[in-house]
Amino acid sequence: MKKIQILGTGCNKCSELEKNTREAAVALGEDVAIEKVTNLNDIMKFGCMTTPGLAIDGQLVSQGKLLKPDQVMKLLRLAGGE
Repeated sequence: MKKIQILGTGCNKCSELEKNTREAAVALGEDVAIEKVTNLNDIMKFGCMTTPGLAIDGQLVSQGKLLKPDQVMKLLRLAGGE
């Protein structure tokens, strides 16, 4: 199971990224655990300086962008070693 973290303080873009990430996971049939990280100190530990951020299995893969579901799908595939 992949662990996905949505990094952000709860803004609209962060919420939209969570929705798009869930949509992408369902479309791929991925078994994922999605966690929202809202504490700024915790967000910065990922090296994320601009929210929203997306981390897969603890690795920051995107920051400062509202990714569309198809973009998230590509990142999930890459994280899976495909």
